[in-house]
Amino acid sequence: MSTKQQKNNLEITRHSLAHILAMAVLDFYPNVKLGIGPAIENGFYYDFDLKFTNKYKSNADQRENKKNPHESVSGQCNSVLNENNLPKIEKRMKELIKSDLKFKKRIITPAEAKKIFKNQPYKLALISQKSKIKSQKLSVYQTGNFIDLCAGPHVKSTKEIDPNSFKLTKIAGAYWQGDEKNPMLTRIYGIAFENETKLNEYLKFLEEAEKRDHLTLGQKHELFMVSEEVGQGLPIWLPKGALLRQIIEDFINQKYLQNGYVLVKTPHIGSEKLFSISGHLKNYKENMYSPIEIEKEKYYLKPMNCPMHLMIYKNSPKSYRDLPIRYAELGTVYRYEKSGVLHGLTRVRGFTQDDGHIICREDQLEEEIEKAIKLTKEILQIFGFKEFRVALSVRDPKNKTKYLGSDVMWKKAESALAKGIKNAGWNFTREEGEAVFYGPKMDIKVKDALNREWQISTLQVDFNLPERFDIYFINDKSKKERPLMLHRALLGSLERFIGLLIEHYAASFPVWLSPVQVEIINVGSSHKNYAKEVHLKLLENNIRSSLSDENLTVSKRIRNAEIQKIPYILVVGDKEIKDKSVNVRSLKKGILGNIKIEDFIKNILQEIKEKNNLY
Repeated sequence: MSTKQQKNNLEITRHSLAHILAMAVLDFYPNVKLGIGPAIENGFYYDFDLKFTNKYKSNADQRENKKNPHESVSGQCNSVLNENNLPKIEKRMKELIKSDLKFKKRIITPAEAKKIFKNQPYKLALISQKSKIKSQKLSVYQTGNFIDLCAGPHVKSTKEIDPNSFKLTKIAGAYWQGDEKNPMLTRIYGIAFENETKLNEYLKFLEEAEKRDHLTLGQKHELFMVSEEVGQGLPIWLPKGALLRQIIEDFINQKYLQNGYVLVKTPHIGSEKLFSISGHLKNYKENMYSPIEIEKEKYYLKPMNCPMHLMIYKNSPKSYRDLPIRYAELGTVYRYEKSGVLHGLTRVRGFTQDDGHIICREDQLEEEIEKAIKLTKEILQIFGFKEFRVALSVRDPKNKTKYLGSDVMWKKAESALAKGIKNAGWNFTREEGEAVFYGPKMDIKVKDALNREWQISTLQVDFNLPERFDIYFINDKSKKERPLMLHRALLGSLERFIGLLIEHYAASFPVWLSPVQVEIINVGSSHKNYAKEVHLKLLENNIRSSLSDENLTVSKRIRNAEIQKIPYILVVGDKEIKDKSVNVRSLKKGILGNIKIEDFIKNILQEIKEKNNLY
């Protein structure tokens, strides 16, 4: 069986489990109103409206009470559905699976469907949406006494499903059809795999992912905080986190300067006029915040940096000899995100974008793309990423009229991106029809320590903004010529990238990134001055050092430093004072023993320089 076929079969199983979940919930809540139940990545879910169900005694209660009149199967199910109920619902699902129930498909008319689902308002809404064309037929699937409006496909029988291959995982709220104006439904999530072994492997993965959750680790290691008083989606950097961020900013800016970029800084707000020219007010307004009125003029929090970079370009005349110009800015932007999707650093409302804009001549496009991709690969590898997946988004060849720019320029840009990706040693998938209307682009995803993919870098060719802002240069024939523009976000947003780093390294950062690189522990009060002497020597060599809290025992201080994932712990006592040395403990290598302080400094500086990603 091919991998694709296995994937399709698993998706069919997951979809079938969603129906079985609905059957089980109906046993506990006979009057529940049903939403939808699709297969999703790694599992399935089903949405339920549980209003008014408390008035009725569940079928499961009635059946179980015949066995034991003193015990209710549903337990809390007859009050408020919560995660304590999931094991009982899961148990009922397994009973249904073992019953060898058949999935039978029927094609019916909208009128017939309305009779079947007369007491199911959400199904009736779906029928109305689907039956706008009068002649349209609808399909339903019947499993036992349960009928659901569904296009399928499904397994032929529940006996095809391993009853130990799935698990219900959580309950969440979800608006009907994703619209916050609609009722909030109760969504039950489940995961499902081919067999129990694969399920257990995934559960172990989830356990490890939970340990690495950047929101938990960010608080534990005092990197950042989120405050309701400040506002949702607006993280605050604590001292260690601010230092980590500064280390990344300094490194990335240095790399840009070394690669011919010029650094710029732009305001956090811009006038209505600016975002009208750029087209953001027309095409992106729903993602922008409401305007601020100043002296009868409207200003907006900027959602992107590119309009202001183009104004910098227009500040002075440009000759063909001036190009390419590469602007770089770690610019903070603001975009409206619904509260339900906000999470730690990875989904926020205000974030600093690692933004770059390259303005070049047509004959420079291929070289600039290749340089940008090469730099992206180099930097991501320095941060410790080794596996990449690249997608090239191009035009829909059957519908070219919806795209700006000439056919010649689209072909040239797509070819240049493809060549640059290949020269970087990467394979890529070509995604037809996925390009935005103003130019092709490439996206880079990296794999973290848990083999999860994260969307990071983007390189976008733009045929639109140079036209809208009417930018030009004087060519070698002394005539005006329109340049080309590349948008380049190498790290994406700093917030999301740091969230990724926290999870990738489980907050155990390599030495060059660690906010505190060395913790110094004096054994007794008589060793305090020597500890300070070592501390000052480290600081003089730009090594981030801290002195431990003397109010705790040595063993407790060592343990605290290990919990905080500090790469090196230096213990100093009588012997170290006599030998002008330090007793070194490495977080990853263990006890390294006594080393002369000069040698330790030399070794750690070399490790920092090499940006060794051992941790």
